[in-house]
Amino acid sequence: MTSLLLFFVITYVVTWACFFGSAALRDTGPPFAALRWPVFYLGVFAPSLVALALTARVDGSVGIQALLRRLIQSQVRARWYVFAVGYMAAIKLASALVYRLTTGTWPRFGEEAWYIILVAIVFSTLGQAGEEIGWRGYALPRLAERIGLGGGSVILGVTWALWHLPLFFIFPEADTHGQSFPGYLLSVTALSVAIAWLYAHTRGSLLLTMLMHSAINQTKNIVSSAVPGATNPMALSTSLLAWITIGLLWLCAGYFLLRMPRVAQSPGEGE
Repeated sequence: MTSLLLFFVITYVVTWACFFGSAALRDTGPPFAALRWPVFYLGVFAPSLVALALTARVDGSVGIQALLRRLIQSQVRARWYVFAVGYMAAIKLASALVYRLTTGTWPRFGEEAWYIILVAIVFSTLGQAGEEIGWRGYALPRLAERIGLGGGSVILGVTWALWHLPLFFIFPEADTHGQSFPGYLLSVTALSVAIAWLYAHTRGSLLLTMLMHSAINQTKNIVSSAVPGATNPMALSTSLLAWITIGLLWLCAGYFLLRMPRVAQSPGEGE
């Protein structure tokens, strides 16, 4: 079994075991109920924990240091910070405009102030290390070695989306619970391509991919595509706004795929 396949298998096993274990702990009493969220977050951080373990096994401390240095790799052009923070917000606002032109009415906008969203983006960026060390730090470069960044980003996007699948069924607290997983799969795969575009032009900076991951999470509800009261995760979404958003995400992803370099830039090319 290759190191990449081993990474995906162990990550899925650990994460899904933690997700189902956390769900099972929901209805237990003390002291076990207190373990619910620690178990859940162990599953959330599994991609990076597995990546670090496999890197240590093969490359030792030198490999770990090289991987972790990318978490503070910040010397890139300012436009890539703007891209990371603003990409999903721009997609959402463009979706709202297309919805307005299509239906004659505006969709419902979120009520959070823009400065609150910015603060949330900054403060939640570090937490994305729990996934990004694994997805973009470990898996994406190895996929790119085999099939290039474009193809690798699509495969990683599908894998990344499927990794979230239990949250659509067993976690009523999750904003994905009961929502359309096929729509989510399409959206996340397109977003994976966009993050790979950022990765490619920032010399594989995990700091920038963490920032973009955080910004996506915090700005996706500027205009919500969720269907109120949805109960069938395997159904296609009935939200027109969701399909407009997916269309715009793939329009951009198509451009990125056509122009995607095979590997990330070398030092000095993206600063």
